[in-house]
Amino acid sequence: MADRMRLRDRCAVITGAGNGIGAALAHRLAERGCHLALADIRPHDLEATRMSIRERLGDASPPVSLHTLDVADRDSVAALPEAVAERHSRVDLLINNAGVALGGTFEQSSEADFDWLMEINLLGLVRMTRAFLPLLHESDDARLVNISSLFGLIAPPGQTAYSAAKFGVRGFSNALAEELKRSTVGVTVVHPGGIRTGIAQRARAPQGASNAQVEREQKRFERLLRMPPARAAEIIVDAIERRKRRVLVGSDAKVLALVERLMPVGYPAIVERLAR
Repeated sequence: MADRMRLRDRCAVITGAGNGIGAALAHRLAERGCHLALADIRPHDLEATRMSIRERLGDASPPVSLHTLDVADRDSVAALPEAVAERHSRVDLLINNAGVALGGTFEQSSEADFDWLMEINLLGLVRMTRAFLPLLHESDDARLVNISSLFGLIAPPGQTAYSAAKFGVRGFSNALAEELKRSTVGVTVVHPGGIRTGIAQRARAPQGASNAQVEREQKRFERLLRMPPARAAEIIVDAIERRKRRVLVGSDAKVLALVERLMPVGYPAIVERLAR
């Protein structure tokens, strides 16, 4: 096996590919000649991603297929590998990127909203992994890439559901990597910090919150989202090529990961001061 993973003429499945990090990853992989099976719950966003790739690369654009998908829908996830196989001869890369956010504390969050987030951010990722592992095992050099978060390393207040899911992604990925280490399937878990995506605007608000409260929280959160998705995608794709097990994206993720390791109980006070 080569020192670096060769991406040209391989095929990548990307969830949440209609915007943000997912769309940026599609661009970076297309530039490297990787074929793409793009999945998202919003078909018009998927089409926009495909069109922007074509506009950028022209005749050099690789084959791209679009798949409308809700990762919380078990039947849709189970049917996706066959749909992808009909359009592509292989699957070498699965990037589980789809995710949502939920505002409010645990007591402000309804059970239905908490379960909604877990179904997408954790269980959807697990379902996608289970569905595509047989195809990944058929590849001579495959990789599973799971997008966790900075909040899979630290757990701030107001992020109980999101942190529970992203810590779950981290644990699942690390254990699976050990189980697969003698196979041709490698595992990478990614912890992005503040990436400038639309996740804050699309976050589900807690029940009973006023419009003013929701807007205030969105603006506070958006101040922390600084890195352009294109830069985050370049870091992630480089890590895939280098077969890295863990990727910290952004100086905030790197600094806070270190702080948490040094002060696993006392780090919240430092995080609070940094946020101010």
